[in-house]
This record gives sequence, C-alpha cells and structure tokens, in this order.
Amino acid sequence: MRSAHIRSVAVAVAVTTAATGLAGTAFAGPATGERQSATASATTAAQVVAAARAAAFAHAAATGVGAGDELQPQDVMIDPEGARHVRFVRTHLGMPVLGGDLVVHLSHRLAYTGVTRAADHTVGPAATEARLTARQAEEKAAAAADGDAGTAQLVVDARDGAAALAYQVAVDGSNGSSTVVVDALTGEVRSNTPDSDEFLSPRLLDTLRSHGETLDPATGIGAQARALAGASVSAAAHYPATAHGSGRSLFVGKVPLTTTQTARKSFLLKDPTRYGTETRDAKGKETESFGQGVKFTSTTDSWGNGTTTSRGSAAADAQYGITETLDFYKKTFGRKGIANNSKPARAMVHWGNKVGNAFWDSVCGCMLYGDGDGAEIKKPLVVLDVTGHELTHGVVDATAKLEPTRVDNDGNQFGEPGALNESLADIFGSGVEFFANNQKNPPNYLLGEKLGLRQKFLRRLDHPSLDRLEGTVDYWSPEVADAEVHAGSGVSSHAFYLLAEGSGRKTIGATTYDSPTYDGSTVTGIGRAKATAIFYRALTRYMVSSTDFHDARIATLKAAEDLYGASGVEYRTVDQAWAAVNVTEADTPAARH
Repeated sequence: MRSAHIRSVAVAVAVTTAATGLAGTAFAGPATGERQSATASATTAAQVVAAARAAAFAHAAATGVGAGDELQPQDVMIDPEGARHVRFVRTHLGMPVLGGDLVVHLSHRLAYTGVTRAADHTVGPAATEARLTARQAEEKAAAAADGDAGTAQLVVDARDGAAALAYQVAVDGSNGSSTVVVDALTGEVRSNTPDSDEFLSPRLLDTLRSHGETLDPATGIGAQARALAGASVSAAAHYPATAHGSGRSLFVGKVPLTTTQTARKSFLLKDPTRYGTETRDAKGKETESFGQGVKFTSTTDSWGNGTTTSRGSAAADAQYGITETLDFYKKTFGRKGIANNSKPARAMVHWGNKVGNAFWDSVCGCMLYGDGDGAEIKKPLVVLDVTGHELTHGVVDATAKLEPTRVDNDGNQFGEPGALNESLADIFGSGVEFFANNQKNPPNYLLGEKLGLRQKFLRRLDHPSLDRLEGTVDYWSPEVADAEVHAGSGVSSHAFYLLAEGSGRKTIGATTYDSPTYDGSTVTGIGRAKATAIFYRALTRYMVSSTDFHDARIATLKAAEDLYGASGVEYRTVDQAWAAVNVTEADTPAARH
C-alpha cells in the first residue's frame, strides 16, 4: 500500500529548478532543443514561476484558479526541448486545498500551452465558517484513528467533486501515525489514512493467513557469492573520508558498499557519494524519527554475514537496494534523490517488534523494514524490488501525489489514482532490477519473486491476473474505479509491459512471458527504455493527485509526443497499448472524480 498524500498540508516556499529531462544516452529522445542545466539560476526559476502563476489566473476557465486562491510552487521542470512545467499546490483564503494541485505548462517563450489539474471544479467551499471547534475535530480524529491527536488545521477538501470546509488532524496511534480529515460543518470523518506506505496490504495479509501461506525468502547466500576486493579508503588527509567496503546481504550475495570512514579503524554505513544516504538500526522501536535509529558502525568496513544472525545483513540489503534505486533514477533520468533535491534517502532496519512488512514513511522520509512477524512473514522484506517499489512511492509523493479515493477501516485503499501509484511503483521497481542487473537477483517483470510464495511471484506486469492472491486485473472496466489499489494496478502495469515488450509469448532473460490483449490485437513493443522514459515523463509533468487510468493514457500520449513526436511509432504504440487493456477515449467515464 501507499501512504495517502492528502495528509500533507505544508506548502513549498522554495523553488527548485529540476531539469528532469532525459540524461545520458539510455533513452533516444528527439533532439529538439538544448538541454537546460539542472542548476538554472534562481532568477530564471522565479521568472518561470511568475509566468506560470500569471497564466493560471489569466486562463481561469481552464485552470480553475479563481478569487481567493494562491498558488505555491512545488517544482519547476525545464525540458530539453525548452518547454516549462510548474507544479503548484493551492491555498484558498489561506487554507490548504486538498486535491487542488495543478501543473501549468508553458512554451520555451513562457507562453501558456495548457494545464493538468486535479480539481475539475472551483475549490471555494459554500461555507467558510466552521461549526465544529478545532478541539471537537481533534477529539473526533483521535477516536477515528485510536490515538493522540495533534492540532487541527482548517483546510478545503476538494477531492470528491465538491469543495468542503474541513479540519485536517495528524494522529499518533498505536499502529502508527495517520491523517484524519473531519468535516468542519457536520463532524463527519471524511478520510482516515495511514501515513506509512506498507508493501503488504492488510487484505493480502488476511489472504495469506486464510491460505495458510507464508513469505519465507531464501537467505544465507552472502557467503557463497563471488568475492569482492577488500575495503579501501580514498586518499584523504582528514576524516571523515569516503571508503569502499562490502556487505554480505540476505538476498543478493556480497555487494559493494560505499561508506564513511570516521577514524583509522572506524566506519559508518553512510554513503557520502549519494547525498549521505544512510541505514540505521531501529532496535525494535516503532519510531518515525530517523534520529532515534542507532548508527551502524564497523572496524573492518564489512557488514553482515549473509544470514539473519547478524543485524548488519538486513542493513546491507537495505543500503544496497536504496543506492541502486538512487542510481537508477539519477543515471536514467537525471533525478538527484527521491525528491530531486540532492538530499539523502534513509532507512531503518529491525523496525518494531515482529513487524511483517516494509514501509515508505513520509513522516520519517525513509524506508522502514520490519524483521517479519514469525508467522506469515519469516524474514525482513529487504528485497531489491521491494525497496525499488517503496522508494518510487517517495518519488510519486514528491511529484504527482497520487491519492486513493477511499480507505476502509482496516487500512485497505481503493480507487484508480491509488492503483496507478501502485502500478508506477511496480513499473519502476522492476526498472531498478533491470538497472542493477544483479546475477543473484535476475531482472524481470515480476514483483516479489524472491518472497517464497507458492505462485512464485506477488505481482507481474505481463499478465497481471495470474496473481491469484490480490486478484489483480488485466483490463479496465467500470468496476476498477473502486477496486483495491493492488488489484487495480494491473491495468496500467499491463499497458506498460505491452508498450515495452509487446503482446504474445516470449522469453526475456530466464523468464517466459505471455501477455494477452483485451481486443485480441497484436502489440509490438518499442523497448523498455523508451517505455520507461514515457511513463516517467508522464508522471513528472502530466499527472496530479487525482489522475486515473484514462487520464494516465492522455498523460503518456503527451509524454510520447514530447519525446518522439505525435507521428512516431512510439505515440501510436502508446495508444495501442492502452486500447489493449480497454482504456480508450471512447470509454472514458463521463464523471471520474
């Protein structure tokens, strides 16, 4: 599962100019302009923001921006061909607007070219005076989430087709923190969403129990892996210094780890070459404060022994998986860190007491890994594609902020935007595997293939309905609008696979695939590199918190046009891939939000 982004009411006051166009030569995008520097001057960024803000108000009929609204920039993107995109969050009469996000698109001359918006209506609520007091809202939130409530803040809830005055309350509960939105007029709890992003949903855990099945990944391969060079230290006169050690991981053998040497025989599991990315030991605490984690240190720059008898083994997996994910995003897209702000990614292993899950936690801004509950989950879920999946939720959190449409009392999430988020995490999590190309974890279009499940995987992109545990679907239908997010994720995951590899039977690496189509059509793929480029550009430029599968089709078509032109085979194949999963312009629902 993913954390619902409705919890965040903070607005950015600093503008980062992110030239997150294609980097390197991995993707063959059209050379339609000179690539802009990722360190564009603050003046240039300010000019782009000012032009986008002015355009949003000037084109109010299209953007939905009106009286009482203010736009706060979250990101400025300058494409290689010169187009500009500014992602905004909105306040109304000084109140944060949930579901009010939008992206304004400009030409290289800063002329307005379009908008992608979450709210398909004005965001001004009919009533602007609350009937509930903040204290009453806090009490309702505390009861709903079974915890201690923080301070209630007035917001405008524009997520569900009509704007309503509401309170948003952070609650620290026995099962972790959550965010509760309470109607300021009626006292109704409009949403109650966990802040943690669990890899295994409550529904899946119930299914595992009912099937009598456990997740018991094979471990102990670290000592059998090929040897690496011993620890080395860069020539530096003073500490701290960059060092090069190794880890004996649980799942991918012996891996190289860049660390920090703090003294002659003292090393810290912190990578100074990747923004200070670090893994710590939670020591069984359920904390969302990275500062409470205990630092991993070593006198030899060697971490773990390949089994769970060493606390450092899971840390080696976590640190390796996180750095591979960071490298995938940087070397493929030029993305500098999860939020593209050159800040570290962080992790805590051994989190909680008998916790059978892994999480992306936006409060902590880090990955949290439990050791397993000893029943359904036998080992820590520090597997490479789990890390790539969960950190991608962090990327989505920093860009489109895709949200579920509802959450039930057990924490299961539903709706197409949430399903699209899960799908993107699977798509890019698989991409991390292909990027790492680790012989101990061969890359494929399967997710969770190392978890020890009887069906040999958790989800798969080529034929999603082969997943019997979560009931993942191959094709869109109206019922998908309220499907559990992991089940619904199959629609866009399937479209991505068809775009990349095409339909029918084929063997890629050591895995055999046989991807069907809704209409019996044959789709010829354009290659994983181009398909990944299209989906990443669609996410960062053309998706917002409410994007559903039909919106995603439009977003990927726009991205394909940006990269390869509207008359190219890439654009046509995007359209064919979505049609092959029953997402077409003709079947777009009249009311989607």
